[in-house]
Amino acid sequence: MTKAIFTGSFDPFTVGHASIVQRALPLFDSIVIAVGHNEHKKGMFSVEERVERLEKHYANEPKIEVVAYSDLTVDVAKRVGANVIIKGVRSFKDFEYERQQAEINKTIGGIETLFLCSDPQYESISSSIVRELIHFGRDVSDMMI
Repeated sequence: MTKAIFTGSFDPFTVGHASIVQRALPLFDSIVIAVGHNEHKKGMFSVEERVERLEKHYANEPKIEVVAYSDLTVDVAKRVGANVIIKGVRSFKDFEYERQQAEINKTIGGIETLFLCSDPQYESISSSIVRELIHFGRDVSDMMI
């Protein structure tokens, strides 16, 4: 059984994130979406809100499970029994950062990372941009889940 984990803060979970999940679904028997909590960052939405929103969105998709975590990615991956980490990349800058993380995850946890490039229509959408637009009262309903 191939089980993947898709990790991130997902604050908020964008249509770009959802696109990565949809494209990864046929590749794995199941996918765990792991919502990270970083105590050093003040999020816009609580971890509980993010998990609840994702559980509701994927309620009819039996191959998806949603969990919260606050430890290392390799540790949550092992805990849920995942053998692959999924990472979406929007740009070369994203790739360089995620590549370094993948190397560390492989070294300390023995887990491989699968990179999926963002669909072109989602390359400019990031959680930080969506948070900023929300802060200024803009409608982001077409950018987030």
